[in-house]
Amino acid sequence: MQTRKDFLRTAMTVAAASPFLSMKSFAELATSKNDPIYFDLHSHPGWNFAKKNFGDNTDAAFSKMITNMKEGHLTGAFFAIVADAGLLKPTATGISVTGKYGAGEGWKSYKNQVTLLRTVLNSLGVPISTNAKDLRADNKEPICYIAVEGGDFLEGSLDKLEETYKDGVRSIQLVHYAPNEVGDLQTADANFNGLSSFGKELIKKMNEWGMVIDLAHASYQTTKDVAAITKAPIILSHSMLEMEADRPIAKRAISKEHAKLIADTGGVIGAWPSGFNKSFEEYVDNIKRLVDVVGVEHVGIGTDMDANFKPVLSKYSEFPKLNEALLTKGFSKSETGKLMGDNAKRVLSKIIKN
Repeated sequence: MQTRKDFLRTAMTVAAASPFLSMKSFAELATSKNDPIYFDLHSHPGWNFAKKNFGDNTDAAFSKMITNMKEGHLTGAFFAIVADAGLLKPTATGISVTGKYGAGEGWKSYKNQVTLLRTVLNSLGVPISTNAKDLRADNKEPICYIAVEGGDFLEGSLDKLEETYKDGVRSIQLVHYAPNEVGDLQTADANFNGLSSFGKELIKKMNEWGMVIDLAHASYQTTKDVAAITKAPIILSHSMLEMEADRPIAKRAISKEHAKLIADTGGVIGAWPSGFNKSFEEYVDNIKRLVDVVGVEHVGIGTDMDANFKPVLSKYSEFPKLNEALLTKGFSKSETGKLMGDNAKRVLSKIIKN
């Protein structure tokens, strides 16, 4: 039986955390939020925070992280289970894949993770939602939406999708780091030249069930194939526009054409504060670059908290600072509200049925 400690050790991908950003008048910023919604399109709260501050006391770590979410006025987030967690090994430069699951192993890992995630969140009183109506400015608790990072757990079978839906999952990121049966990813050789035949059927079923399709880590051709099939908006929960090829984790960045595929479906891209950015200030500039390409209606925030690679934004209590920084870049209050969470709610409202 997988313990909570094992869950947090394996389900949340491991990355080094950067020093917390110094913040001028931070407490004042944190208590003066006027924007209606702060939403994180991709998160793994707890793992690094537990390791750095609490050792094996993971319940205390989760509790502290939820407190930090409240300090940052986070309205809601996708809490992502990592489907291929048992196949991944952190390295100094990113993640390496150690092998493949045997029959049934991916599904068993998923079931253990989703059960433990729900248990931890329920014990802390964190609401788990399956509808977008719960995202309200006056919420006193951050709202959790369950996501799965990587379609490996489906094992090429649509039969498991209904049970996944009943488990409360409302978003599936088709691919992660380990190649799977769904389609091609950015960081491995192509196996299908985009979506597989199973992947194409999966898109149709996810549309039917009202589940968010996440194209983070997916190749350009996979994204193109999904965009041609889907009848609902899609998201790319955490990435950035490409820059120099020698930047850390540059393979995870996307071209302008790639970004426009997401926007053309009415979807949203989560701007990713990873070590691809050289600083918090450059991250804010890169959000603006992304907006310049796809429009302010199609950009959100996807932190990859708390498993990001050398993050330039490492605590939820820094969200008010990010909001303030966007305002200083010339975005209006309304536009900043869209970037910080309103765009995410709009997309969720169009996709999630109940």
